[in-house]
Amino acid sequence: MEKMKYTELLAPAKDKDTAIAAINSGADAVYIGAPAFGARASAGNSIDDIKEIVEFAHIFNVKVHVTINTILKDDELPLAVELIRKLYDIGVDAIIVQDMGIVNLAAENKLPPIVLHASTQCNNRTLEKVKFFEDIGFSRVILARELSIEQIKNICENTNVEIETFVHGALCVSYSGQCYMSCFIGGRSANRGECAQPCRKKYTLVDDKGNILAKDKHLLSLKDFNASHHLSELVNAGVKSFKIEGRLKDLNYVTNVTAYYRQKLDEISKKTSSGKIFFDFTPDVKKSFNRGFTTYFLEKREKCFNFNSPKMRGEKVGRILKSSPGWFELEKNTLSLNAQDGICYFENDELKGCLVNKVQNGKVFLNKKITVPEGSIIFRNYDAEFDKVLSNSKIKRRIGVSFEYSNANLTATDEDGNKVTAALTSTEAAKNPEKMKENFISQLKKSGESLFYTEGVNINGELPFMPVSEINSLRRTLFEQLIAERLKNYKREFQKPLKYAKYISQSADYRANIYNKEAEKFYEKCGCEVEEPAFEALDNKTGKELMRTKHCLKYAFDLCKCPKTLYLIDDKGKRYKLKFDCKNCEMVVLSPS
Repeated sequence: MEKMKYTELLAPAKDKDTAIAAINSGADAVYIGAPAFGARASAGNSIDDIKEIVEFAHIFNVKVHVTINTILKDDELPLAVELIRKLYDIGVDAIIVQDMGIVNLAAENKLPPIVLHASTQCNNRTLEKVKFFEDIGFSRVILARELSIEQIKNICENTNVEIETFVHGALCVSYSGQCYMSCFIGGRSANRGECAQPCRKKYTLVDDKGNILAKDKHLLSLKDFNASHHLSELVNAGVKSFKIEGRLKDLNYVTNVTAYYRQKLDEISKKTSSGKIFFDFTPDVKKSFNRGFTTYFLEKREKCFNFNSPKMRGEKVGRILKSSPGWFELEKNTLSLNAQDGICYFENDELKGCLVNKVQNGKVFLNKKITVPEGSIIFRNYDAEFDKVLSNSKIKRRIGVSFEYSNANLTATDEDGNKVTAALTSTEAAKNPEKMKENFISQLKKSGESLFYTEGVNINGELPFMPVSEINSLRRTLFEQLIAERLKNYKREFQKPLKYAKYISQSADYRANIYNKEAEKFYEKCGCEVEEPAFEALDNKTGKELMRTKHCLKYAFDLCKCPKTLYLIDDKGKRYKLKFDCKNCEMVVLSPS
């Protein structure tokens, strides 16, 4: 029988509380934003908070990755270097970077030896690009979401660098790092952490003769990614880390989704962190925010889009059999609804919704006097009872400990082999040795609200008399010492020296996202001529690729062989020409000339 591989479950955290919830729910690592320079500008955290997260995480051998994955101006680089030094000093395990200016400073030994991960914002979608980062000396590469299992397997088999892939959450319609639409429309750059999400807006699709193919639809809005049924293939392909998207998601979302993937991965692989997760609810990703799910391109091209609405749809409940103002009845064999549930349905391709007031005698009474059309499919986008379960959840991660008493000493050994010993100072003989032994074992098994649980107690020899309060104090002392011992023995990894390597092309245009002189220097040292700066620094932004995407509107509307030129028109009347690379099944959105 083949041994289980070790894999890492990587969970998002927008703040300290969410990070701790992710760790308690089973994350082997968390990624979080720093005070600045993260691709989610509104999800920054203080150094003090990150330090607390690191100290808590390392008790369980959980790693903390921090995002420094925006492109930087020249005057921002010194601030980024200072920030990276602070993150290194507080024990952060890795930083996720996009800007090659940071990489150049690391290559020149101007950064501490903190582990570097190549962000998905680096547009890592080919074997050649991954090998380039491996040759430089990166510890890990985070792949583009658009890759198939076969492509991922090919990359894993032909490189030695750690590979990280997304497995759940929202999808950017453009290749990450290659979306300039938000910057073009309103100056808010996705590569600077300020994306205004134009992909979730409405557009009209027309041909070159003005014929309307689709009017006022969310034509660039995708469903959410869910690779939970393909984890075995990804583990076997060689993926090291499985990443959940969502640094802007709330605590309940992170708790539920992390717990769900923890249980899934535990069936097929070993976790890289320590401790046992004590679940008190059944995780279900259908009950957390989603726009409907897609496996994207993991196995084959599928209908990954959601043209009618970019909002939360949730789980399918069933079809309406009978309807009247303020209430409806569902067909048999549907999910049960409860008071305060949020429901939604499509009417004339528009998503509408309301709350459930009560369910009585098979009738669902609503908080609005509306008539939902008979035959409508009802979705539950808020499960009141499940949300209450999550809010009240005491899910906790604990480390197994065994106690052994011998020669007036009590030793605690945790599941990773860390040991601490305390001497029993009492010399008073127990009047009832058997009763004393029972009390001693009973109290040592009571781990309370600590970070440990007792796996076993072994008593060698007679115990002296000890009051219950002293036994409990002894247990608490040993647990505190074990935490200190675990932190002392935490094995931190360090970045190996970087070197320059030949880039995958001889020249680089704005799509290389070169925004500072250090980044320009890096590309030149890698044998690549810099033709122009990042999109954000261009004087003329017309006729440029604003998006390159595997989501193709010709495919969506069964027009693959249609020779017509197509355009997107936004709600302000601006026209964007579409270009189609049919050989690679890609669509390009161009800025107006």
